Amino acid sequence: MPQFILALDQGTTSSRSILFDTAGAPVATAQREFTQHFPRSGWVEHDAEEIWATQAATITEVLVRARATPADVAAIGITNQRETTLLWDRRTGRPLAPAIVWQDRRTADLCRQLQAEGLEAEVARRTGLLLDPYFSGTKLAWLLDHVPGARGRAEDGELAFGTIDSWLVWKLSHGDRHVTDVSNASRTLLLNVASAEWDDFMLERLRIPRAVLPQVVPSSLTRNAPVATLGTHSIPIAGIAGDQQAALFGQACFEPGMAKNTYGTGCFLLMNTGTAPLASSNRLLTTIAWQTTDLRYALEGAVFIGGAVVQWLRDGLGIIERSADIEALAASVPDTGGVYLVPAFTGLGSPHWDAYARGTMAGLSRGTTRAHIARAALEAIAFQSAEVLLAMQRDARHPLIELRVDGGATANALLMQFQADLLGVPVVRPQVTETTALGAAYLAGLGTGFWSSPAEVAANWRAERRFEPRMSRDEANARLARWAQAVDRSRGWHVES
Repeated sequence: MPQFILALDQGTTSSRSILFDTAGAPVATAQREFTQHFPRSGWVEHDAEEIWATQAATITEVLVRARATPADVAAIGITNQRETTLLWDRRTGRPLAPAIVWQDRRTADLCRQLQAEGLEAEVARRTGLLLDPYFSGTKLAWLLDHVPGARGRAEDGELAFGTIDSWLVWKLSHGDRHVTDVSNASRTLLLNVASAEWDDFMLERLRIPRAVLPQVVPSSLTRNAPVATLGTHSIPIAGIAGDQQAALFGQACFEPGMAKNTYGTGCFLLMNTGTAPLASSNRLLTTIAWQTTDLRYALEGAVFIGGAVVQWLRDGLGIIERSADIEALAASVPDTGGVYLVPAFTGLGSPHWDAYARGTMAGLSRGTTRAHIARAALEAIAFQSAEVLLAMQRDARHPLIELRVDGGATANALLMQFQADLLGVPVVRPQVTETTALGAAYLAGLGTGFWSSPAEVAANWRAERRFEPRMSRDEANARLARWAQAVDRSRGWHVES
């Protein structure tokens, strides 16, 4: 009998494969990084063929490490970096251009033009999203306008658009299926968030031909799932979800009011809001969380630069050799010495949505050391997340009791404690922190009967550590107010030449 679910976790900087057992425990992991391309200021690109090559390599590696064969895999779940946009030839399967990454800002002027036309309220009503280069729709429009001949070929049905989930399904199924799940589709700026169908108004306004779009399917597929061929075995791809929705599912946040924050390249805070979309009054996003038997919705706040600020300290400034070194360096000083670092390297996300903001460091003095900068970088991750959660609390009908956290940076106890201090609620780290991949595995396992119900999934969740708030609310509010001043200094800085 198959004893594992294979989760493919295709992220912004690496591709991973993880095998999970029936207890939801990771049995083996394989990971490969891939190249980040920055051809111009504010532009971020990936080579989709390199993404596929690294992902395929990790599938082979993880099976070898677990001493397993494809026959041991009951189903495949896919979770992916969202909004990253790709256009490929249906006949050859070759991309027409580099994938435009979710962090990319090249369509800021188009978004500003649409805002000037007074369309943002209508866009938010239809899609739950805001007019920002973050989302896939304007990226796809850019590709159709700038790749020679692309628009005509798309209208003729020769091309396929997809986010990375669609690309992986296409490759795994050898071009047999062109699909995306509702959670990824809800991030394109092209899906009606209430009906979960492609929205004619948005397609017309962005000049997107329907022929280029994938079929929208549930996140957990009980029938008609795409099929991957590994060796001589056919394995259903029974779970698909964008990385942040997958993490919400993996954290077993199945009830309205439950929330999680993922600390990855960016930080993404999602709160389950139930079976109906909840519009935000605080510039947060209304998104589809997943679809199993029914649709579930979430409020989301997106921080574009989270753990990536640590990578910048390592690769850009060279003040640490390894990302893991930052905690000891930051802990070597009692505070930041008044330094505030706003890592708006690709603009600001929620709740500001300023595509023209850029990174800023304020409060530098002759006494500032690399340790102060390291601590300010860690605190910036927590400050940005706190801004989002405070906005979410103003929107939500359910007060937050605790925040479940996941992602690589949750290993940093200094960061987690500071996050609890700012929020004034416990921050809870689970025993299994690979919740993004775990969520995709759960969705696939529920679709194929590997797990019987969400209740069985929830029973697997265990806390590893709770970080209780220690800071007074007066001090936390004062720190947040000072942070807001630093953010103001980063706003509207970048101007296209």
